[in-house]
Amino acid sequence: MMRLRTRIGSWTLLPWVAFAETEKPNIIFIMADDLGYGGLSCYGSKTTKTPHLDKLASTGVKCLDFHSNGAVCSPTRAALMTGRYQQRSGVGGVITAKSHRNTGLPLKEWTLGEAMKEFGYATALFGKWHLGYPAKFNPIHQGFDEFEGFVSGNVDYHRHIDQEGYFDWWKQDKKADEPGYITDLITEDALSFIDRKKEKPFFLVLHHGAPHYPLQDRESPGFRVIGKGNRDQPKQKVDRKAVYSKMVEIMDEGVGRIVSKLEKLDLRKNTLIVFCSDNGPAPDGSSGGLRGRKGQVFEGGHRVPGIFNWPGRLPKGEVCQTPILTMDLLPTFVSMGGGEIEPKRKLDGIDVIKALKGATITRKPLFWKHGGSLAVRDGDWKLVVTVGKKKKQALLFNLAKDRNEVNNLSTKHPEIVGRLSLLGEQWVKDVTVDSPVSQ
Repeated sequence: MMRLRTRIGSWTLLPWVAFAETEKPNIIFIMADDLGYGGLSCYGSKTTKTPHLDKLASTGVKCLDFHSNGAVCSPTRAALMTGRYQQRSGVGGVITAKSHRNTGLPLKEWTLGEAMKEFGYATALFGKWHLGYPAKFNPIHQGFDEFEGFVSGNVDYHRHIDQEGYFDWWKQDKKADEPGYITDLITEDALSFIDRKKEKPFFLVLHHGAPHYPLQDRESPGFRVIGKGNRDQPKQKVDRKAVYSKMVEIMDEGVGRIVSKLEKLDLRKNTLIVFCSDNGPAPDGSSGGLRGRKGQVFEGGHRVPGIFNWPGRLPKGEVCQTPILTMDLLPTFVSMGGGEIEPKRKLDGIDVIKALKGATITRKPLFWKHGGSLAVRDGDWKLVVTVGKKKKQALLFNLAKDRNEVNNLSTKHPEIVGRLSLLGEQWVKDVTVDSPVSQ
C-alpha cells in the first residue's frame, strides 16, 4: 500500500492513505502528580481504592518498569513534551513559583502537542502545566488548541492560588477563574472536549494536581491567600492519610467518568488511554516498598505506575517488564497515530509499542539526574551516585534480584561501577545546557 509523506518541521509523518481521519485512534494521556509506585490498589495500595484505574490495568497492559524522566515535576513534563532528556531543553530542575517566574520550556522546542496537532489531531491540555509562568509559554503556544488549568507547581484546590500567593487559573493564555475543585474541573473539561471533538481524532492530555499538596479533598476548605508568600500562608490541619487517599480516589472517579463517556459515544474501542505519574511520592504517598521517594534517583523517586489500555489493539491483562520512560510517549503516540519520525530529529525516547505487545526490546543505558545525584541503568545494573555534605558515594544494584536497592554490590563489581560512572559523566556533558533551571 502506498504511503503519503507529511512534512512536519524536521519530522516526517507517514500516515497510511487508506486511513480515514476518524480511523486514527483517539489518545488520552492522564498524569497524576506525586503518585508513587504503590499509590494505586492495582499496585498494592491497601488504603486507597482505585477501581477504575485497576480495571484499565487488568484489561490492558500494566507496566512494572515504568519511570518518570525526572524525580520532580517540571523535568518529567519537559521530557514528555520533547521526547528527549529534559536537560537538553534546560529544564533539569523545578520551574519554581518563587524564583523562575520569567522562564519556561523554550518555544523553539518541538513539542508533543505540535506533532499531534499537525498530524491532524484536535489537541487539548487540561490541568497542570508547570513549564512556564508567562503567557508566552502557555500550552496554546506549544501545540495545544485548548488549555484550562494552572501553570505553577500546585494550587489551592478550591481557591486556585499557588504557594507564593499568586492567583493561578487560566483559560487559554488568559487568567480567568472557574469556581470548583480542580480535580473535578479537569474531568469536566475532558468530558466537554470529548463531546465537542468526537467527530475527529483527538489528543487529550490531563495533568492532575492530585495528590500533590496542599492536601485537600472536596470537603476540605480553601485556605491560601493572594499576596502572601509560602511561609506566610495559613497552615492546614487535616487528617493527612485520609485526605490523601480521597484525593487519589476522586481522580480515579474522574477516570471512570471519562471511560463511561467514551463508551456512550461508541469511541472506546478506538481510544488509547495511558496513565502514569510525574515522579515518586512525597512523604504522604507510597513507593510500594521501593527505596527513595520524590527528589531522589533511587527507584522510589522515579519508578511509577504505568497503564496502557486500547481494546483490541493492545493485549488484555498483560504485564510489561520493559523499562519505559516518559520521554518514550512522544514517539509512541506518533507511531500509534500511524506516523514516523525522521532519525535526524535525534529523540532520546523510543517507540515502545512492540514492548507493550509482549516483545523483548533492548534499550540503551538510561539516566536520571537530580541536583548532584545521578543514576545510570544498563540492563539489570544500576549505579546511583549521591553527593552528601561530606562525601560522594557510589552504590551499585542488580535490579533483577534487588528491585528495592538494598544490597550494594559496588565493592564486588568495581569494573561495572567504573564503566557506568564513565557513561554517566559522558551523558551529563552531552545533555546539559546552560539554563536558570538546569540541575
